[in-house]
Amino acid sequence: MSFLAIDIGNTRLKWALYAAPQPGAAVLAQGAAFLETIDELAETQWKGLKPPTSMLGCNVAGDAVRRRAEEQLELWDLTPRWAVSNARDGGVRNGYDHPGRLGADRWVALIGAHAHAAARGVDGPVLVVMIGTAVTVDALDGEGRFLGGLILPGHGIMLRALESGTAGLHVPTGEVRDFPTNTSDALTSGGTFAITGAIEHMHRRLQRHCGRAPITLMTGGAGWKVAPYLEIAHELVESLIFDGLLALQAHRLAL
Repeated sequence: MSFLAIDIGNTRLKWALYAAPQPGAAVLAQGAAFLETIDELAETQWKGLKPPTSMLGCNVAGDAVRRRAEEQLELWDLTPRWAVSNARDGGVRNGYDHPGRLGADRWVALIGAHAHAAARGVDGPVLVVMIGTAVTVDALDGEGRFLGGLILPGHGIMLRALESGTAGLHVPTGEVRDFPTNTSDALTSGGTFAITGAIEHMHRRLQRHCGRAPITLMTGGAGWKVAPYLEIAHELVESLIFDGLLALQAHRLAL
C-alpha cells in the first residue's frame, strides 16, 4: 500500500514515497528535481524504487509540466491523480469566493495544517504560511474553515522588481539589519520585514476574529530565511504539502 506524493512548484518537483497513504506514515524514499530535469526522473531517482500502489500530486506549474511528470510516471502501472481545490475536502471547508480558483498548493497546505492541528489535539485557529517564489498567508479557523488569506511577492521577485524599475539598485545581496546603513542591507531587510509584517498582521487579525491566538505553521523553500525574524511563535514544517496529500488520500480511501 505504498503511496507516492508529488509537489510541483514553480522551480522544483519534490516527491516522497510513503509506506502507506495515511498521515504519519513512514517515508521510504524522497527527492527533488528542478523542473528542467524532471524528464530524467524515471531513469535516475525513480529507477530503483519499488512501484507505489497509488499516487496523488499537487501542481502549480501548469499543464505542460504536469504532462511531463505523467510521462515519467509511466515507469509504473499507476494512474496519475492531482489535487484540485473544491468546496470541502480533508476536513477543511473552502471559504474562497470561487473555491475552484484557490491555488492547489494553498488548498493542500491548508488540509495538511488542519491534519497537524488535529493530531496535536489543537482545536483553535491555524495560520498557514508558504514562502517560496510567492508568499501566501492563509487563515484557518478552529472549525476547519478557510477564512481567506494574503498573496504577496517573494523576496526574489521584490528585488527584481526594484532592480528593473529603479536605476542604481543592481547590488549584491545584503544582510537583515534593524537599521540598514547600505543599499544591499536595506533591500534585503526591506523584503524580509515586508514578509514578516504581513504574517504578523494576519496573525493579529486571526486572533481577533477567533478570540484566541492561532498556531503558525510555515513551509516553503525560503521559510528558513524568514523564520529568524518573525516575532510570533511559529513552526517550520517542510512536509506540509506532503502531509496534506497524505490526509487527502486517507480521507478519500475512508469514503
